Amino acid sequence: MARTKTYIAGDWDHDQDAVEQLYKWNESKKWSLSFSDAHELTQARDSSLNCSIKRSLAVRMNSSKTFVLIVGDDTNNVRAGGCQYCSSYNGWNYSCMRGNTVDYRSYIDYECEKAVNDGLNIIVLYKNTYKNKSKCPEAVRNIGYHTTMITKIGNNYYWDYQSVKAAFDYYG
Repeated sequence: MARTKTYIAGDWDHDQDAVEQLYKWNESKKWSLSFSDAHELTQARDSSLNCSIKRSLAVRMNSSKTFVLIVGDDTNNVRAGGCQYCSSYNGWNYSCMRGNTVDYRSYIDYECEKAVNDGLNIIVLYKNTYKNKSKCPEAVRNIGYHTTMITKIGNNYYWDYQSVKAAFDYYG
């Protein structure tokens, strides 16, 4: 299967506005980033098991050429996705009651490690006016193209399309 999609990852609870801005730029005739969204392929319900969701993420990532991570204030602290938070996890013997392999990584850590292991083009967008790599997951902290999503002009803050566009253009 040819890898043609763009996979967007981030802390959907705190940084959804940044994700929505990427989609606005992508759908706009004026500001088009021109990416094909991997999330259109399959959907996982929030009520699914963490391992089922990770399998769904893997399907999307396996068709992706570019991995975009939005880094906000809480990205490196997100723990959702680890088996220890699943109702099928047996804490007494550290196993899955459904017989699945136990994986303690968050969804974000899983996505970042898979992007690196699969050799995807990696774009890290900081939802700030500066890059703070301490907030970036270690797997991609020093890999790929890192830039900011926000610029300050005078006393006002704006989404920085030019900076984000340069990141997308970096990989052609």
